[in-house]
Amino acid sequence: MTSFKDLGLAEPILQTLAKEGYTSPTPIQERSIPSVLEGRDLLGIAQTGTGKTAAFALPILHRLSVQWQRAPRGGCRVLVLSPTRELASQIAASFRTYGAGLGITVATVFGGVSPRPQIQALARGVDVLVATPGRLVDHMESGAAVLDKVEILVLDEVDQMLDMGFIKPLRFIVAKMPKGRQNLFFSATMPREIGTLAGELLRNPVQVSVAPVATTAERVAQQVIFVEASRKREILVDLFADAAMDRAIVFTRTKHGADRVTKYLEAAGVMAQAIHGNKSQAQREKALAAFKAGKLRALVATDIAARGIDVDSVSHVVNYELPEVPENYVHRIGRTARAGAEGIAISLCDHEERQLLKAIEKLTRQTIAATDRRQERKPGDPSDKQAREALDRREKSHAPRRNGPAQHKGGGRPGGQNRDRNAGGAGKPGQRRPASRKIAG
Repeated sequence: MTSFKDLGLAEPILQTLAKEGYTSPTPIQERSIPSVLEGRDLLGIAQTGTGKTAAFALPILHRLSVQWQRAPRGGCRVLVLSPTRELASQIAASFRTYGAGLGITVATVFGGVSPRPQIQALARGVDVLVATPGRLVDHMESGAAVLDKVEILVLDEVDQMLDMGFIKPLRFIVAKMPKGRQNLFFSATMPREIGTLAGELLRNPVQVSVAPVATTAERVAQQVIFVEASRKREILVDLFADAAMDRAIVFTRTKHGADRVTKYLEAAGVMAQAIHGNKSQAQREKALAAFKAGKLRALVATDIAARGIDVDSVSHVVNYELPEVPENYVHRIGRTARAGAEGIAISLCDHEERQLLKAIEKLTRQTIAATDRRQERKPGDPSDKQAREALDRREKSHAPRRNGPAQHKGGGRPGGQNRDRNAGGAGKPGQRRPASRKIAG
């Protein structure tokens, strides 16, 4: 088995990894770290929870430690771009953890908080800057951030950044950096748009793919429950009657929907809080901290939280509403079964969401086990397979009221018409780890 020592990382980093209990690299780390250490551009494709953050953080920290120089005032040596606040905070925390004792400075830049501490950090200069595109552009336009000394650019969760409409800010940011920099792209899926962007920005890149595009985590047991929209809240409360659902993330499409579901769960005696783009950064961090500490059984979130929430022991993911972008299903259920553990994903699907379900099954190339709860099942009722076939026949006998995901003007992908408006420019973490740990972030 390959060890981190075999990858050629600096001794202080190896000591930190050993202290943290990390013994061996994950596949994305094992295949990415040598190329990054060589200075190659890289396009890494891996599903969530496989350790993409450490795959770029560890070799970057190695390079900064062996090629030490003062960070440029007003700028940084390494720029990591993230689609959301939560993911930016998580990435920065990983750099600080893995780089403990190296003297590496790390700062974050995102909206929803006062810009003054960010401006002060930039003025001093930082080794690693982790930022969301919107707030970084604000600092660049004000003159607080200058990127002419960037040595390494990392784009993390590139597919979500494109879904959230960040292509213009990305191009603006990239245009202000030296052409000779190293570029690292990491993503969970590989839509055509990423291939186009990679062709523009990457130079003879190494491509690392450790899982088929748009696959779901192998250790996630998936189930769909067919239910009328009017009964979803009732079914959701029934699910929480199971004590095994001790830490669950419930996904809705909209911010207001998340608030409504949270209130209903609380009224039913389930400790829950919502996290979405209308919440302040302090509120989001407080809710996430309570969830991590086990004070909440449910964290109700929009797709802004589908990536970057790295919480140990998430037992269940519940899709209260199916996502309109099928790739988001992969990211949502990737919040459980992290770091080699197991998890359960349950989706509640009403009549109008059948096309969304079919799009998800087509993307993931699998049929999700189904249960019909439109009427309570009794002993002797049809099996799940028979129920699904009966539902398919029933759907075909009625003219559909919906033709599938809404399309953007111009025929583009059904991106983020329901995304949080202030999510990325303003701001975005699996079961308990086994004894022999792998880095999940």
